[in-house]
Amino acid sequence: MSAITESTPPATPVRDEPREVVLEVTDLVVNYGRIQALHGVSLQVRRGELVTLLGANGAGKTTTMRALSGLLPPAGGTIAFEGRDITHVKAHQRVRLGMIQAPEGRGVFPGMTVQENLDMGCYARTFESKAAYRETLDWVYELFPRLAERRTQIGGTMSGGEQQMLAIGRSLMARPRLLLLDEPSMGLAPMVIQQIFRIISRINAEGTTILLVEQNAQQALTRTDRAYILETGEVTATGTGRDLLADPAVKAAYLGVG
Repeated sequence: MSAITESTPPATPVRDEPREVVLEVTDLVVNYGRIQALHGVSLQVRRGELVTLLGANGAGKTTTMRALSGLLPPAGGTIAFEGRDITHVKAHQRVRLGMIQAPEGRGVFPGMTVQENLDMGCYARTFESKAAYRETLDWVYELFPRLAERRTQIGGTMSGGEQQMLAIGRSLMARPRLLLLDEPSMGLAPMVIQQIFRIISRINAEGTTILLVEQNAQQALTRTDRAYILETGEVTATGTGRDLLADPAVKAAYLGVG
């Protein structure tokens, strides 16, 4: 893994101009059998933003992401993507619309090479030419030089950090209109976490809209435009990353500052 030269994360970005709403979630309810996991969650993601959904284990973050991806059926509420109601649209159709998720746990294909894993990421995308495919692949390899070095390596033999890079790179091969990142720092060493978040910031700065689910409050809030705090299936606070970093309750709950 290459050395980390960045010691301080960049300041939370500030967007002055209003932007088109890409994702609009309204009063989302999700049940697991008789247990209600989400109690009317509402959130918004605008074009070009990096928005974070923050919460402890069991707060409902991954449930929210699975519902957004079409893997869990909502019991109530609506999900709109680029102005279209997709509440009951199937998961593979959401992928074709441009909503792409890098799941919790990475989910790489362990018996495939790095190159083959990346190619699986664009199975639903039709490239207008071989040059367009090459351009996308080169972009992913530029973001993740380690993947370029190991393009023939079997995915299951890579380190946790490398597999996380591969999972994100695979998602980017579809050129997502909205990238859903679920716990990208989970199980990684601190230096690798810094590198992953630096790359996430760059992907966003280059124009990809991102909804990030994360437990690492310091890394996420430092970089995010806006954030939602989720507790036991409900949004309990929202604001800019900068404002939430300064909030005493957030400091006490997520940053260990009394």
